Order: sequence, then C-alpha cells, then structure tokens
Amino acid sequence: MAEQDTKAGGRVVIVTGAGQGLGREHALAFGAQGARVVVNDIGEAASAVAAEIRAAGGTGVASSGDVADWGYAESLVLGAVAEFGTLDALVNNAGVNRDRMLVNMSEDEWDSVLRIDLKGHFAPMRHAAAYWRQRAKDGRPPAARIVNTSSGAGLMGSVGQGNYAAAKAGIAALTAVAAAEFARYGVTVNAIAPSARTPMTEAVFAERMRPPVSPGAFDTMHPGNVSPLVLWLASADSGDVTGRMFEIEGGVISVADGWQHGPSIKKDGRWEVAELARPLRELLARVPAPAPVYGA
Repeated sequence: MAEQDTKAGGRVVIVTGAGQGLGREHALAFGAQGARVVVNDIGEAASAVAAEIRAAGGTGVASSGDVADWGYAESLVLGAVAEFGTLDALVNNAGVNRDRMLVNMSEDEWDSVLRIDLKGHFAPMRHAAAYWRQRAKDGRPPAARIVNTSSGAGLMGSVGQGNYAAAKAGIAALTAVAAAEFARYGVTVNAIAPSARTPMTEAVFAERMRPPVSPGAFDTMHPGNVSPLVLWLASADSGDVTGRMFEIEGGVISVADGWQHGPSIKKDGRWEVAELARPLRELLARVPAPAPVYGA
C-alpha cells in the first residue's frame, strides 16, 4: 500500500467492542472500504457484525472474548495474523460504564470499569506492539496504527462517572506514552474522545442523544459520524500523526491540548508554609481557571 493512501483497502484491522455502537460503525466502515476486519465483542454480537460485513461484500471474521483477559488479548492479535497473514491496525473501542457518585461507588463498580476500559486497551495494544516490534527487528517495519477511545469525561471529568473518567484519563496518558515508545517500530498511537449516541451514552444522556425530529436533518449524535476519523487515523496516510487526542462530535473535529508546564514561582531554597499563601495566589491569578467538570 502506498504511504499516501487514505483508504482502508487490504489493511487488516482489529476493532474491539464492535458488537454495537461506535465499534459496530467502525467495523462496518472498514469493511465497506475493503479492509479485512476482525470484529471483537463478547457473546454473539461479534458474529452478527462480521456477518453484516460479509453480506455487504466485505471481509469480516468474528472473535468473541474479553479483551481485558491477558491470554485472550494475545490470541486476538495472533488469530488476526494467522487468519490474514499480518496486522495493520488496532482500534481499541471496548468499554463499559458503572455510573455512581463516588461516595456511593462500590469496589466492584470501580474495579470492573478500570479493568475493562483501561486494561482492555492495554492488553491488546501490548500484544499487537510485540508483533510489530518483531517485524521491525526482522527488517519488515510496519506502517501500523493504534487508535484508542478516550472520552470527554477523561479529559474534563464527569460528575457521577469517577471510575469511567479515571479509566478514560488513563487511556489518554497511555496513548501519549505508547506513542513515544512505539515510534521506533513504525507504530503510531492516537486517541479519540467522541460524543455520539450509543447504548452506553443513551442510558446516561438520553435527552442530549435523542435523534433529530426533522426528516433529513443531520444527526450530530449518530455514531457513524466518528468512523471516518478512525479510518483515517488507521490509514497509511496518517503516519506522521501520533500522540494526539482528537475530540469529535457530529461534523466538528478538534485537537485537545493536554497538561502543559505553566507559569511558576521560584525560591533558592525550600519554601516555608507561612510564606506560600501570597505567591501561590499570585501564581493562580496568572493561569486560566480549570475547565468545568461535566455535570458540575
């Protein structure tokens, strides 16, 4: 495939959590553009979407399993390579939410979201990176892509979603670190923070996610709006883009700018508690207020 090619044709792509919502739209879009798609989800959902891809004339196979399970995540990657001879892109999309105010949150509600959302990104990514690293060592450097799925909740915080926000913030940081570590192997790593109507978001933001009433009106919350960005980030053409976080809602795409080193105060020696109040308040007056937490 030519390096400037923006199409998915011929590329082998794994999409996790592709049985519904965003992942399903991504998988169908990849299939429509000629990619060979490994559709992951739990239960029968993966098989149904893979069948849709094949019915439309594309190439899709199902892989049912828990991406946060270390052994399964490895088999997902190795299975794609065994089926199609290579792997070009991994789209980490799988996730769940267990929303509750922090003061009422149970240990299991915390652990399950961090496990599925954050470890469920790391495990497939780690095994895919190991495959690509070996290819690079063998003198066959890949034009490989990883696209992770964060959230505005991870970037700004979201009241009632402390576990989900923590996991998605972790994905943002994980993306930055992986982009730096995997660059030497020919692998780019980017993330998206999408706003779209999915079974997960409908349960939380039902009013906002409602489709337009007017026939023919642009449905800004349709999950399919996100897929073109994912397909481009997974293409050979995006090889010079890595470590970025893209926010997308409807037809609006922006690049989120993360933590930066800001203004500082300095003393030649250790600060005393009693002398900190005034310079710290002066320092805080020089920087913008934090972005509001969603729902605050």
